[in-house]
Amino acid sequence: MLTNPFSPDFMERALIGGSLVAIICAIAGTWVVIRGMAFLGEAIGHGLLPGVAMATVLGFPVMLGAGASALVMTALLSALQRRGKLSYDTSIGLVFVGMLSVGIIVVSHSKSFATDATSMLFGDILAIGTADLWTLAAALAVSLVIAKLFHRNFVAAAFDARIAQSLGLRPQLAQIMLVGLVALAITASFRAVGTLLVVGMLLAPVVAAKQWMIRIPAVMVLGAVFGMLSVFGGLLISWYAQSAAGPSIACTAILLAGLSALLRRATRGFTRSAPAINELESAR
Repeated sequence: MLTNPFSPDFMERALIGGSLVAIICAIAGTWVVIRGMAFLGEAIGHGLLPGVAMATVLGFPVMLGAGASALVMTALLSALQRRGKLSYDTSIGLVFVGMLSVGIIVVSHSKSFATDATSMLFGDILAIGTADLWTLAAALAVSLVIAKLFHRNFVAAAFDARIAQSLGLRPQLAQIMLVGLVALAITASFRAVGTLLVVGMLLAPVVAAKQWMIRIPAVMVLGAVFGMLSVFGGLLISWYAQSAAGPSIACTAILLAGLSALLRRATRGFTRSAPAINELESAR
């Protein structure tokens, strides 16, 4: 039976926690895909390492360290952008490499370097506890509030910052809040799939959903469904194949994205998509 693997408490918590992660990543990941911000997601994911490593070495909660790193990285990116002398990609690249290097240096001083590094990079969803579930639930609530309050700002800024400015939607604030939303999603999710694989959960379910949906809220909802299916399937694979749970979930998500694209191509002659720019009109 497919439900038998989820009889143990740790597997049940992993399924619930992974589902919460899937919803959080679908909300932020939709904007990551629309804005072409995959590099930012990757950079923030690795940028968590210094805080996570420091918290691990000192015995503090890793989520606290991850949150601190995310705040520092967001502040550094905002500061570099305000000076206006570097492109956004260049700023991300510099901060990304710097944060990653500091994280590896800190981890290298740990007595359990290999174990700590593996857990940070690939996650440990099977170790999720009740307190982690409450943290994920809180992160989901904050993500929903940000996505709701700044939806019009995000939509307008995604298509044309000048239009957003003319509508009084403050594109610079929208950019800061969007970076914060992505940082929140990655911070909340790294415990489940690790900093190396969290970008897969941000991108793959949304890529699968965009094959079928045009409107942004619909993409988020379907992306969450694909994400939860990835968690369920990945945990099943991990249980029966005795493979690592985090990578199994990430690989399942990417496989679903590929299958969705193939199925969409096969049925492309039966449906036609409306231009995505219509979302801007509905957001006004």
